[in-house]
Amino acid sequence: MKISSNIFKSDFVKNVLTLMTGTTIAQAIPIAVTPILTRIYTPDDFGVFALFLAITAIAGAIANGQYEQAILLPKSDDDAINLVVLGVLITCVFSFLLFVIILLFNTNIANLLGNKELENWLFLVPLSTLLIGIYNSLNFFNIRKKEFKNVSISLVSRSVSLSLSQVIIGLIALGPIGLIVGQIVSFLSGNMILFKTLKEAKTNVVISKNNIKKQAKFYKKFPIFSLPSIFINSINLNIINFLISSIFSFTTLGFYSLTQRIVGIPARVIGSSFSQVYFQKASQEYNEKGTTEIIFIKTLKKLVAISIPIFLILFFVAEPVFAFVFGEEWRVSGIYAKLLIPLAAIRFVSSALSNTLAVHQKQQFGLIINLLLLITTIFVFTYSKFNNIDFLNILTLYAIVLSIEYLLFIILYWRISKLT
Repeated sequence: MKISSNIFKSDFVKNVLTLMTGTTIAQAIPIAVTPILTRIYTPDDFGVFALFLAITAIAGAIANGQYEQAILLPKSDDDAINLVVLGVLITCVFSFLLFVIILLFNTNIANLLGNKELENWLFLVPLSTLLIGIYNSLNFFNIRKKEFKNVSISLVSRSVSLSLSQVIIGLIALGPIGLIVGQIVSFLSGNMILFKTLKEAKTNVVISKNNIKKQAKFYKKFPIFSLPSIFINSINLNIINFLISSIFSFTTLGFYSLTQRIVGIPARVIGSSFSQVYFQKASQEYNEKGTTEIIFIKTLKKLVAISIPIFLILFFVAEPVFAFVFGEEWRVSGIYAKLLIPLAAIRFVSSALSNTLAVHQKQQFGLIINLLLLITTIFVFTYSKFNNIDFLNILTLYAIVLSIEYLLFIILYWRISKLT
């Protein structure tokens, strides 16, 4: 009993639980609403929405030049706030350039992606990218200030606004407009919550052009190495949506998108919470001791202990639960889920520990890792396409190969955590 009490008194666990509480509620609301959404929207609507999310995820990941990752690292809040401003400025410029590109090549982009209907929604991509970029900077600043409760509240606020928007608009308008607009409203809501911490902190801080330039130069490894790395990683995580829609159909993509929505819950609820708290704790340990091995091993053990029961249960109940909760039409999504769950379990652990690279400023390894993942994904689907392999067998091959790679990444992160 004494050991258990001490565990729950630790800052690490309390911070994780705070984030997990907010994240759990934030994930529970959309999941509770999903059975309604699957009866309002068609698999094709979900397919269009999946492509929109893929585009904005890639754009949003690079919108800040990856300077948001550096916000946790300075010893001074002055420097951290100037980094926030730097990230937001880069986001504004990037979003404007994106708007110009879409304004000029809207039809061409839609045709290139093989979905004419996307032409109607591409103009919302720059706005969504802008809000995502701002959210990322504000989120990391709140983590730096240990305002984990504030982060949790923002997640819940995003979730409520997302679900309400998607249901209400879906009831009064046909097509994917409700799904897309709901996503934009969600990030707008989250930004309003997170901005409060920055507003309070910047009272006695001098934001200057010189300091912004100084931070940009000092943390230049983030745009040089992390930016291409996260860009490739975002493409890797989302390219499967483009490949599915081009090789198979938007209906198949719609079924797959629901699979990802559900199978990804543990990573979004628990993994992201561990990742954010681990990043903060690892940064602190590195500044004090010059290494992160102790916090790495502790976090690894916790992640493995949590992942095994969660993903085992999910594996055995996936197919019948998908059919019962979302409708018999969506049973195929449950079949896809069973194939991807082993990969999801390993990636759950690996992704949460990947911030080890940022703390040790070994971003070049992240670039190599994401290049490998991207090449692997393209190879698997290209090989399958030319050999007329059906979608279920493609997912099986994809899951096996990437599971092996993610295991190797965990070993790499452990070795880097030992460096001084």
